[in-house]
Amino acid sequence: MLCLRLCFLSLLVSALPDLLDGARILAIFPFPGPSQYINVQPYLKGLAARGHQVTSVNAFPQKKPIENFRDIAVPEVFQSYEDIIADLDIPKNSWQENNFINDFFISVTKTVLQNAKVQQELLQPGKAQYDLIIVEALRTDALYGFAAHFNAPIIGISTFGTDWNIDELVGNTAPISYIPLVTAGLTDRMTYWERVHNFVETAIAWLNWKLVYMPLQVKLYEQYFPHVAHKKPLLELGKNFSLVLVNQHFSLSFPRPYVPNMIEVGGLHIAHKPAPLPKEVEEFIQGAGSTGVIYFSLGSNVKSKDLPEERKQMLLQAFASLPQRVLWKFEDDVLPNKPHNVFISKWFPQPDILAHPNVKLFITHGGLLSTIESIHHGKPVLGLPFFYDQFLNVERAKQSGFGLGLDHKTMTGTEFVQTIKRLIHEPRFGTTAKLMSARYRDQPMTPQETAIWWTEYVLRHKGAPHMRVAAQDLSFVAYHSLDVFGLFFGVGVLILASISYLMWKLLCSQRSSEKQKLKHQ
Repeated sequence: MLCLRLCFLSLLVSALPDLLDGARILAIFPFPGPSQYINVQPYLKGLAARGHQVTSVNAFPQKKPIENFRDIAVPEVFQSYEDIIADLDIPKNSWQENNFINDFFISVTKTVLQNAKVQQELLQPGKAQYDLIIVEALRTDALYGFAAHFNAPIIGISTFGTDWNIDELVGNTAPISYIPLVTAGLTDRMTYWERVHNFVETAIAWLNWKLVYMPLQVKLYEQYFPHVAHKKPLLELGKNFSLVLVNQHFSLSFPRPYVPNMIEVGGLHIAHKPAPLPKEVEEFIQGAGSTGVIYFSLGSNVKSKDLPEERKQMLLQAFASLPQRVLWKFEDDVLPNKPHNVFISKWFPQPDILAHPNVKLFITHGGLLSTIESIHHGKPVLGLPFFYDQFLNVERAKQSGFGLGLDHKTMTGTEFVQTIKRLIHEPRFGTTAKLMSARYRDQPMTPQETAIWWTEYVLRHKGAPHMRVAAQDLSFVAYHSLDVFGLFFGVGVLILASISYLMWKLLCSQRSSEKQKLKHQ
């Protein structure tokens, strides 16, 4: 017993430095899409609860004060967001689509750096000091300048998983032969022509970023961080991330390679235990009886109230024909012709609803957070994707066997109802969803615990440079061994040229000899 007590005291003493020494953390998550900040909030609050002083630059400041946590609000980013949503349905080719997305990222980056509080509290030399920078790693590269500004290690979080530009931050290997571009709507099992498509789309995205938009980020970095830009070029900062946390897990999508400092934390935002539902919602779900309930939400970016009127009426007629009750996230107080089996609300506690055993199906836009929540709670899905990674997420649901997808613009009411009935009445969809849930939940730590442990690991080991792969110090030519291939190619050409030359000389000598013989005859 005494030995056990001594061991416990030893462990407690060894843990005291971590408990007592809170780090000063600057978190930068300025995107106006609510789902992205919903994903990281529990993680940031978890760091604050462990005694770290967290300053968060974001568009959704806390309504109530939180100990060790303060906001620097950047509400100006919503103007850029309104513009991008308004232009969402305008047809675009691949190059224009990349321009559209990257223009938005440039606008967000400028907005953050021009914000009065950011300039007063963060950009003025000597005004503050931070031990760690945490950023949303999504093409706002100039913001990585805060790591150089405060001479602090930097951690990136990708709220949608990873992509080629996220992989570059830590030198991660991502063969495009089986790892699709996030926006391509493909899976890891690609046909030959899908691989061709993936190669072309990835090349366009890479060229658009490198040739057009990365130079703009460099200019912003040099403009707002002039005192460090000459010492640490932005391209160098982008290769010195201590850690990247990705909102993905192999059980949710497919297995792929990761370097040591890229960590999967898919489902970072999901609470360990669901909270009780509001009384009215609970009664509506329980009142459905054994037929169950369908939950329908298009997420935080696309609003159901903005759907074309004929689409809304088609959905209402379809829902009215079903025996199930329907919870519909609808962003208006009134919905004309709403049938009695439909309950609308501007907001629902989505994870808690999906946790309810009487919820049979989730009709979703296919956002990654929604997809992860559906898998976590073992619910089949009907995907109606609108943009970005939603097509990929729905394709993964179809490939894995826990969901189906439809085109929200062209589907008929009959097609919609038949697909719902298939998902509810064919056992294989629910069985697969529960199987995937069991795989996903089988982890040694929760995603939030994993993220916090690795964050504090970086702090304990002063940026953890020992995890950084040597690939980050290689040029494009050296990384892809183009110089080695060049050597072999050059040697091969030299050998062939030498052989050709010797053969030519031998042939010339032989012809000369034959001519001499003819002259002497």
